[in-house]
Amino acid sequence: MEIRAEFVNPFIEGASLVFKDVLQMDLIRGKLRVKDTSTPSFEVAIVIGVVGSYKGEVVYSMNLDAAYKIAKTLAPSLDDESIKDEYKDIIGEIGNMTTGNAITIFASGGRPIDITTPTIIETNENTSIKFSKATTLSLLLYSKFGQIEINIAIL
Repeated sequence: MEIRAEFVNPFIEGASLVFKDVLQMDLIRGKLRVKDTSTPSFEVAIVIGVVGSYKGEVVYSMNLDAAYKIAKTLAPSLDDESIKDEYKDIIGEIGNMTTGNAITIFASGGRPIDITTPTIIETNENTSIKFSKATTLSLLLYSKFGQIEINIAIL
């Protein structure tokens, strides 16, 4: 399968906009690679299904420390124990905003897409979630909180 930039760039732009506007930081693009699955490389994943005219999934992932730092930045009044309880909701909202931006970018280019509600998971040896076995474009983004991976598998 050929991976087209028109599927990838809106998600990268969406993430960059959210980090710049909401977290007041730039994301630096890192290494781009092709994988045969959208399985995340890090412990915390935001999984978003793409449905309708296009099908597939987008998986954002980061390590647990980065997820806690992002949550703490967005909810500074929460103590560390509360962050551990609430970080999934906060990270999910980052996923919603990022993907909302991507949807807007797709629509403005005449390619509307539909997505599912983001699902936040912690991947570990007890996780039994199956990810798409499909050609996936994987991009690492760097922030002051750590690396963020975006895996995009859209047909």
